Amino acid sequence: MAEPTRSPHIPVLLAPILRAVAPVSGVWLDGTFGAGGYTRALLDAGADRVIAVDRDPSVFVMAQPWAKDYGDRLVLTQGTFGALDTYTDAPLDGVVLDLGVSSMQIDQPERGFSFQKDGPLDMRMGDDGATAADIVNDASDTEIADILFNYGEERASRRIARAIVKARDTAPIETTLRLARIIEGVMPRQKPGQAHPATRSFQALRIAVNDEYAELARGLEAAERALRPGGWLAVVTFHSIEDRMAKRFFQLKGGGAGQGNRHAPLAEETTPSFEIVTRKAVAADDAETDLNPRARSAKLRIGRRTDAPATDIDRRALGMPDLPSHGDRR
Repeated sequence: MAEPTRSPHIPVLLAPILRAVAPVSGVWLDGTFGAGGYTRALLDAGADRVIAVDRDPSVFVMAQPWAKDYGDRLVLTQGTFGALDTYTDAPLDGVVLDLGVSSMQIDQPERGFSFQKDGPLDMRMGDDGATAADIVNDASDTEIADILFNYGEERASRRIARAIVKARDTAPIETTLRLARIIEGVMPRQKPGQAHPATRSFQALRIAVNDEYAELARGLEAAERALRPGGWLAVVTFHSIEDRMAKRFFQLKGGGAGQGNRHAPLAEETTPSFEIVTRKAVAADDAETDLNPRARSAKLRIGRRTDAPATDIDRRALGMPDLPSHGDRR
């Protein structure tokens, strides 16, 4: 486990990953570098080199005090994990993806991720593209509702969207706390122990801003192309849609897709390109959740690459949410 003094972000489910892939060796890629917890652990456990990828350039600045200790064993790369197979010419021995938002990003009000800290309504993990403010101020109420419903599973999506559009007619919605107050104003009063009323909406907007579901699909496909036979793929997710996508990917690629349905069409039978290592998702134990409450919602799935060639996949089979082309499609 990473030392708390070295990073404000505790890597989730690190111990079961290291146990499953031991002994660690070869070239690994950490597709969600963040505060570097997984990267450091892999290097300390014996990886010859780790290619550390993140779309946020600020994380590499924060890593400077310790990154130099690893010399050329650590390669810092700004980019997205959806393109991870383009960052090295040699096959990889392992890929790890932690899909949660870094606590250090949430703790920075200027990043706009938190409904509890006032800051600009940004939510970009990188430094380019549209912001959450662009969405809530420019999209129609139908488009906003579709984002909240499909990406955040927010049942009150239409009510919230109407409130957002009404509020922006008075003045543009530019800060996190103003958006949170708008959402709170149309939701039932929060009861003790319940999540904040804006939780799902903020999640949905963050996912939309960063195209997270499509990026996950691209990352899984890229990992299949980049891994050598025997290479490891470990995916840590934090909510049900991400876990569903990871689970179905391993099922499809591990030869256990089963029968198709209208949401996941029957896949053509192919030689498995992954051995499924974790038949059920691995959850954090009590000791880890006591130390790091963030781990309560985390699930880990691991697969090991076979020598079968990588193949294209119908992303509908992953159960990836897709915004309807018309607002009345529910």
